[in-house]
Amino acid sequence: MTYLEIILLALALSVDACVVSFSYGLTFSQNRLKTALLLAGFTGFFQGLMPAIGYNLTSFVKSLIAPYASLIVFTIFVFLGVKFIKEAFETQKTKPCCIGITCLFLIGIATSIDAFSAGISLALYGNHILKPALLITFITFVNSILGFKLGGILKNFPSKWLEIFAGFVLIGLGLKVII
Repeated sequence: MTYLEIILLALALSVDACVVSFSYGLTFSQNRLKTALLLAGFTGFFQGLMPAIGYNLTSFVKSLIAPYASLIVFTIFVFLGVKFIKEAFETQKTKPCCIGITCLFLIGIATSIDAFSAGISLALYGNHILKPALLITFITFVNSILGFKLGGILKNFPSKWLEIFAGFVLIGLGLKVII
């Protein structure tokens, strides 16, 4: 693959992370910089790690994980989406949305499952993995920050409806992979 093709691949892979960050940007009002950096860091890291794993374990990953990848992504996104919607209806909010290590880990995995196949493709094309993985990590990090920032710009709308919308966006991402 050429560098242009790898950049296009990285942009395509980063879309899910950007949308999730946008959803979080809609709902968070405190510690915005820390939250944006955590989301971008986790999504970027996993987006670069998954192709490397797919690349190095091509035959093993393809045969064991590929049949369940859609179900795994669907489950994680629906779980997070329902959580967003549920929290929108809570009258006393203790925490705006899930941003703990467990949620960040799940978001990182959910937004990068499809990157497994990208790693497999890179292996089949005969590419080395280091430069593409670093490029994918960087582009995902930047797009995640941009998505979070855009979500913050649209924050002036009533938060309950934005949280519900963000939840449905996450559920929609989950449905996208199984339909």
